[in-house]
Amino acid sequence: MLYALLCFNCQDTVFAWSKEEDEAVMARLDVVHQKLASQGRLGPAARLGPTTTARTLWKDPQPPAITDGPYAETKEALLGFYLVDCASMDEAMEVARELEKANPGRGAYEVRPVIHFVDGALTPEAAAVPAE
Repeated sequence: MLYALLCFNCQDTVFAWSKEEDEAVMARLDVVHQKLASQGRLGPAARLGPTTTARTLWKDPQPPAITDGPYAETKEALLGFYLVDCASMDEAMEVARELEKANPGRGAYEVRPVIHFVDGALTPEAAAVPAE
């Protein structure tokens, strides 16, 4: 089953890291990345640009409106994500714990099952995801 790990952190802190500080964080995260990759469990992962570069398309009012910035205006922002293949939510939470240990600062890792569509149809794993 695929799980999305959404990475929230204080962007003012993260984007203020020196090159050396950023490289040290990425080296610690790479230990977790390499472990997951060697197990064939690491899917796409990305660091997102700062929220100041984001745009939001609002579905209401009609016609839709576009505004600068992210939807949520909070100190902690969605700064990246991972897709990982785990047997259970508990296993996905363990991956999140490993990433948290490697990545300093405030914030959170939100973990959600991925409802995966292939050719317009739900995959068998996604069809089994409970609503709650």
